[in-house]
Amino acid sequence: MQIVRDVETLREKIAALRADGGTIAFVPTMGALHAGHMALVAEAKRRASHVVASIFVNPTQFGPGEDLSTYPRREASDAAMLEAEGVAILWSPDVATMYPDGARATMRAGSAAGGLDGAARPGHFDGVVTVVARLFDQVAPDVALFGEKDYQQLAVIRQMVGELRLSIEIVGVPTQRDADGVALSSRNAYLSEDERLAARNLPRALGEAAQSIMAGSDVSGALAAVKERLTKAGFEPVDYVELRDAETLAPLAALDRPARLLAAARIGRTRLIDNLQVAPPKA
Repeated sequence: MQIVRDVETLREKIAALRADGGTIAFVPTMGALHAGHMALVAEAKRRASHVVASIFVNPTQFGPGEDLSTYPRREASDAAMLEAEGVAILWSPDVATMYPDGARATMRAGSAAGGLDGAARPGHFDGVVTVVARLFDQVAPDVALFGEKDYQQLAVIRQMVGELRLSIEIVGVPTQRDADGVALSSRNAYLSEDERLAARNLPRALGEAAQSIMAGSDVSGALAAVKERLTKAGFEPVDYVELRDAETLAPLAALDRPARLLAAARIGRTRLIDNLQVAPPKA
């Protein structure tokens, strides 16, 4: 695996991979890799001749008081994981390379960024679309893969690609979970032992609510039950628990179309997000 840090060399290496008609699958990450990222790489290998991954902790998607300075960085071990999985190129630029005119968001996210994390983290998705658009321009992939754990991010990126008419297939890969059901996340490393035990309440509460809604229960009551359980388990604050249209992320008061149940809540200093698919009854 080649580790590349400047755009000119990256484009030369990408051209070499394409010289024999090869295709490129791209897995963008912020590092601190885990089995969830490796699932993205595995799917990428099935969809293209070569896999390019990136590691870049993007400052424009972190708000004031968020964990930019403490976000885990471990390039050497991350690179070893990627190389073991057959990744061809690791694109690992610094901030000056990504933002030569200064680290600021220069694009605005579309309507899919409304509410949810878009409300809880103002400006976050502007930073996401800014960096992803730049990464797409640099790597020029045929397909790019993102985890469904960050479901709103996936919707925002799909919307951006559609609006810009980019010829890139966006693939969502199902959320990977630990044995206790907690969604894999780089930020899970912040959890204490007691917080980790409490964190299990998030996927369990969402699972019970999803089953209840699919069985015909009142949506607002099911959402309120999730919030109550999380609060009792020690989550504070509970940013949101909502049922949204699976494609547009428009709010839903009833399960009348394919939907997604999404939640975000903080326990200790760790903010956890999760979501589950919710399917309407078959006619």
